[in-house]
Amino acid sequence: MNAKTGTEDWNPGLYLTFADERTRPSRDLLAQVPLTAPRRIVDIGCGPGNSTGLLVQRWPQAQTQGIDSSPAMIEEAARTLPGVRFEVADVATWQPEPDTDLLFANAVFQWLPEHPAILQRLLQALPEGGVLAVQMPDNLTEPTHRLMRETAADGPWAQKLRSAARAPLPPVSSYYDLLAPYARHVDIWHTFYNHPLDGPEAVVEWVKATGLRPFLAPLDAGERTAFLSAYTARIADAYPRRVDGKVLLRFPRLFMVAVR
Repeated sequence: MNAKTGTEDWNPGLYLTFADERTRPSRDLLAQVPLTAPRRIVDIGCGPGNSTGLLVQRWPQAQTQGIDSSPAMIEEAARTLPGVRFEVADVATWQPEPDTDLLFANAVFQWLPEHPAILQRLLQALPEGGVLAVQMPDNLTEPTHRLMRETAADGPWAQKLRSAARAPLPPVSSYYDLLAPYARHVDIWHTFYNHPLDGPEAVVEWVKATGLRPFLAPLDAGERTAFLSAYTARIADAYPRRVDGKVLLRFPRLFMVAVR
């Protein structure tokens, strides 16, 4: 993930609590990348390096690089994959090197309101045959995020959190119109994952590492405790336990692969 939200850095340990589930979309996106021998690969918003590792495994001969706006995430990624070049960078202004054949971005651009223009710029920067592969959560209408907004609006913290929610993604058609003039092929699809988690508290732990961060960052310690208590109670109602005691976290994600 690339763009910071709030004043605190990302927490790699918390993010990796659900490493297998968070890495699955990277695997699914990677499976649709139509390249055999890319020269240079950049993992944009590489986070702790879980997606970068997949890229290195598939193309060990390529020059692979990871960038992220979070120093903590870059430190964790470099520790996990010491042979890969990682650096702190802002994708809003970052430009790929001319021989970059793959830009891979898993769950980062949803944080950037201006990301449509960035995606178009990055695609244009690729050489002929280069690939822009992007995945973004498209879950703002799911109970996890709807209840964040409701909890924020209903409590004494409402004024502090009036701008915490991120904007919804544009419609699929707008992405197609944005990328198609600069691509020989554009593939866009949605996948709806259903993750079995141990209970409502696990759902809260999942979003604490990502979507809940902008809601918690402005609050003091007491307010955070109260907010999480109120939010968890709502989550428990929205995600009833299944026959085995687990809850199902439905998670829609948007995928795009554009070939220059």
